[in-house]
Formats: sequence, structure tokens, C-alpha cells
Amino acid sequence: MLSRRQVLKSAGAAALGVGSGLAAPALAALAADGVTLPFANGERPLVRYPGKRPLIGLTERPPQLETPFAVFDESVITPNDAFFVRYHLAGIPLEIDPDAYRIAVGGRVDQPLSLSLAELKSGFEPLELVAVNQCSGNSRGFFEPRVGGGQLGNGAMGNARWTGVPLKAVLDRAGVRAGAVQVSFDGLDGPVLPETPDFAKALDIDHARDGEVMIAYAMNGAELPWLNGYPVRLIVPGWYGTYWVKHLSAITVLDHEFESFWMDPAYRIPDNACTEPGRKAAKTVPINRFDVRSFVTSVADGETVPADRPLALRGIAFDGGYGIAEVELSADGGRSWLSAALGDDLGRYSFRQWTASVRLPRGEHRLLVKATNRIGESQPLEPLWNPSGYRRNVVETTRVVAA
Repeated sequence: MLSRRQVLKSAGAAALGVGSGLAAPALAALAADGVTLPFANGERPLVRYPGKRPLIGLTERPPQLETPFAVFDESVITPNDAFFVRYHLAGIPLEIDPDAYRIAVGGRVDQPLSLSLAELKSGFEPLELVAVNQCSGNSRGFFEPRVGGGQLGNGAMGNARWTGVPLKAVLDRAGVRAGAVQVSFDGLDGPVLPETPDFAKALDIDHARDGEVMIAYAMNGAELPWLNGYPVRLIVPGWYGTYWVKHLSAITVLDHEFESFWMDPAYRIPDNACTEPGRKAAKTVPINRFDVRSFVTSVADGETVPADRPLALRGIAFDGGYGIAEVELSADGGRSWLSAALGDDLGRYSFRQWTASVRLPRGEHRLLVKATNRIGESQPLEPLWNPSGYRRNVVETTRVVAA
């Protein structure tokens, strides 16, 4: 915790805008109420940080803030002030001078670069795309048996319109040498203790140069929020947020696979997607692309709804970049399904809104929603389990009472 003076200073700086380079993302205040997520030990405070509305607080050091799920019914685009926050290390930057900020591009390149924020914005053709950022452990709190790690509900995700520079354009300007294997990425956040491994990630060279991986400097038409990576962050469309390095400061082209705690042993998944509880996976791979997911957003679990009248339902669906082809809804616990109408297509990496109408007789009902992407992948009716609590994508159930 910072001192009260530092907190007030950071809150004032946030009100002026992070472009001043003076914003310390410390806990500013506790909101009046908390929330209870629907699993054991689910009580959470609502906390307010500079630049953010009250969000669900998981930890303070490092900051982990979850988006209240009702936000996802406000818009397909998640507002900047409601976007979730996930840091791995407590040494987050408390002050950044945007004029002095540089990204170093080095390693196996012909011409090492030191790019300023102004050069990124004016020296390259901009790229814009809408993409979901989802934490690998989103929904971990629902795993049964329970697993270690942050016990998150369904709010460690968000959908934004990102503007920036294709990573490929930056690498091409530096000139990637023959024999390049991977590209590593580091940011300004760091460990408090020397024995804690620095947070850094890597992508294979072909992925890094696919033209969609991006160095973003804007989010929903504004500067990145401080807690979401100001002034620039890496965007890896369709892949889990562990690769979306915040406060990006170093890009290194390598002639070998990158060795990092955060690539191995951390953030590994069974190569066959799941394992039995209590058993270790025989083989693991780094976590990578999203699975298909869908949610009801217009009614909450346990809500009372009108009986014997048309009930308009809506929600969201997304996957790792193939695009959503169909959403189906069941109002009888999965015995029968009806097709939902799909909303505007903002791109294959975006949330896709869906709508449907049902008429429910009096009593309790289980609403199920299931999405299918354009290559035929869908969602399992029973949850898959892995020891890290990653990649939950079961068909979700929302229980309502019609009265």
C-alpha cells in the first residue's frame, strides 16, 4: 500500500490523464459494497483504482481486478474503465515519462531499434482490430475439484478495439536475420525480490510476423489505461492474456526457444486439453489459443423473470479467431435447443452478441447456451479439468425462476 498522499496524488493524476506520465495505480478506495461470486469463499470487495470504476478485487500486490459480469451486458465492447486487470509481479511501474519511453528491438536483427512512442504513432501504417483479451485462469473458481491459483469468476476477460502497429512492420524495419526461431517480449513491471523470475513471454517467429500480432498504443479510441499497459502493450489476437505483455519495453529476436519460468513450467496445459483430477499430464505444451465460449448476459443466475410471457435473452460468444458460426439456447436444461440470432460481426477475434426469445412457464428453469465456431468446434456439456484451472469452456448454465 502506498501512503494516503501518494494515493491522492495518483488519483489526481489519473483524473488529468496518464499522458502526463504521473499515475500511480495504487488502491484508491474501497467501494461501499462487495460481491459474492457463486463458489466457495467467493466473497470479494469492490475496489476503485485510478482510471477504473469499482471492480472486483482479488489481490492488491500485484493488482488483480475482475470485471463485474453485468458489464458484459452493457456493450459488446468492454469500456476501458471496466476492463479487467492482471499483473504477475508486484513491481509495477508507478511513473512513466511518455516522451522518454522507448522500446528496444534487438537480438538477431540487422539494425537494432530504439522506438519512441511518437515514432510508433507516426512512423508506421496503423492497424486496428477488435479482440478479446482473456486471462488463462478466467473462471478458475468454478473448477471441481478446486485448484490453486487466483479464484476468478467469469470476469477476467474483455473485448476492445485496439489501435497500434503490426509487430511484423517493426521486425521488418529491424531486419530479421536467417535462423530466427522465436521473439521474446518484456515489460516495465518487474519482481520485488531478486529471486523472483522476471515476467517475459515469447512467440514463434512465424506467429510474431503474422501481421495481426500488434504493439497497441490505443484502446477504444483512447490511450491505454495505466493498469492495462500504458503507453503500449502487446496484443496477441485469439491467444490468452499471458502473452499480452504490458508496458512493453523490449523485443528480442532469438535463434533458439526462449527459456523462462513463465513459459516453462508456468502456463502449461495438457497436450490433450485435460487430465483426470489427481493425475499429472503425461505431456504439456504452452497455453495458446482460446477455446469456444458463450454466456447469457441479460439475466443473472438465480434471477426471477416473468412467467408465460416472451422473455428476450441476449449474451456473448467468442473463440480464438475462427469466428462464431452459431449459438444455440436451451430453456429446458439441454433437452431441446433453439438457434439464436447473431449480432454484428466486429471481426473474428471479437465478442459476438446473440439474441433469442423464450416463453417460460412458472417454476425453475435451467438456461444453457452453446456456441459453435466456423471450423465446427463447440463446447462440452461437462467441464474439462486440468491442474492449473485453465481454459474453462463448458456449456454454461443460468438458473432462473419464472413467476
